[in-house]
Amino acid sequence: MALITFRTWFHRISRHRAISVTTEGVRFLLLTLAVGVAAVNTGNNLFYLLLAMMLSLIVLSGLLSEQCVRRLEFHRHLPDTLFANQPATATLWIANRKSHLPNISLRLFDVVAGQDHTCGIHLTHLAPCASTLRAYSLLIKRRGRYQLDGIRVVTPFPFGLFHKKAFYPQEADILVCPQLISLPPVQLQAIHAIGHEHALSRRGHGNSLHNLREFRPGDDSRAIHWMTTARTSKLMLKETEAEDQRIITLAVFTVAPDEEEDTFERALSIAASLIDQLLNSGIRLRLLLGDQQELLADGNESPLHLFHALALCERRPVADSAAVQQALIQALVQSQDGPTLLLSSWADPALRDVFPAVDQILTPYTHKDLFDAAGSGLPA
Repeated sequence: MALITFRTWFHRISRHRAISVTTEGVRFLLLTLAVGVAAVNTGNNLFYLLLAMMLSLIVLSGLLSEQCVRRLEFHRHLPDTLFANQPATATLWIANRKSHLPNISLRLFDVVAGQDHTCGIHLTHLAPCASTLRAYSLLIKRRGRYQLDGIRVVTPFPFGLFHKKAFYPQEADILVCPQLISLPPVQLQAIHAIGHEHALSRRGHGNSLHNLREFRPGDDSRAIHWMTTARTSKLMLKETEAEDQRIITLAVFTVAPDEEEDTFERALSIAASLIDQLLNSGIRLRLLLGDQQELLADGNESPLHLFHALALCERRPVADSAAVQQALIQALVQSQDGPTLLLSSWADPALRDVFPAVDQILTPYTHKDLFDAAGSGLPA
C-alpha cells in the first residue's frame, strides 16, 4: 500500500516537473566526473572527500530548487479584446502558499500548445505566505482561438547548475481578433459620403429632438424636459436624435482559393478596421459574414461581438462559392435600408454581376495599398 502511494505521489510530481542543465552545470558535472576518476585511480582520501562534497552539492541543488517551485498559486486575468499583432496587458496574481520558505529567482512562462512563451516576469524574492500582482505584455501574431495550458515556473536556484521547471495548469481561452490597420483617408471619406439619402431617425448623441418619454430610474437627470414636466406633472425625459443616422451593411465574401489564405486574412483585417472606424463615427453597422447569421451594432454599442465573429470566421473553398453567394444575396435583399459594401478577399470579376445592388466592392491590394478604391474595386 505504501509503495502504491509513493508511486502515485512520484508520478504526480514528476508529470509537472522537468530539469535542464546549464552551461555551468555541464562544467561542474564534468569536473565531478574528473575528480571521481582521479579518486578511483589514486585512492587519495582528499579526492574522495572532494567528490563527496561535489555530489552533495548536486543533491542539495535538486532539493532546494524543488522547494522553490512548490506550492505556488496563480490567477490570470486576460483583456476582453485581443487583436493580432497588437500588444495587450494581462495580469498575473502569484501567491506563495509555503508558511516558512520563500521563492527565489523565479521566471514565469505562458504555455501554449506545449510551447513556452515568456511573460517577462522575474520574481527575485517572494516571501512565505505572500502574494504579488504583475502585469505583462501579451502579443499574438495570428487571429483565432488560442488555448493557454498553464504557467511554467523556472528557477536556477540555488547554484545555477540546473534549471528546475514546474508546470501549473491554468487553462484559459483566448479569442484573438483580426489585426487593426490604418485605412487610406481617401477611401474612408468615400465610405462616409455614401448613403446620406438612407438616413434613419434614431436615438443618439445630437441636438435635435427625437422623442419625449417618462423618466425611468437610471436615466440622466440632465436630460429632463422641464417644460413638459411642468405641463404634465410627470418627469419627462428628452431623447435626442443622432447626428449621423445612416446604417451601412458590410458584407464579407468568405470564399477564397487556398493560395489566397494571406489575402483572406488581410481582408478580415480591413473588415475589422472598417467596423472600428464606422462605429466610432456613430454609424449603425450590419455585418454579414458569408452564409452566417447577420450581426448588428450601433455606434453607441460595443462592437465586441462583431470582432469575435471575425476572429472565428473561416475561409470557405471555391466549391462553396454558389451557396455563399446565394446566402449573401438573400441577406442583402432583406437589408435595403442603407448602403452596402462588399469585401472580397480575391479579385473575382464576376462579383459585380452577381451582386449588382452593392454600392461598392472592396478587395485587398497585393502590393503597397491596403485595398482598391477605384471604380468597382477590382484591380485592372
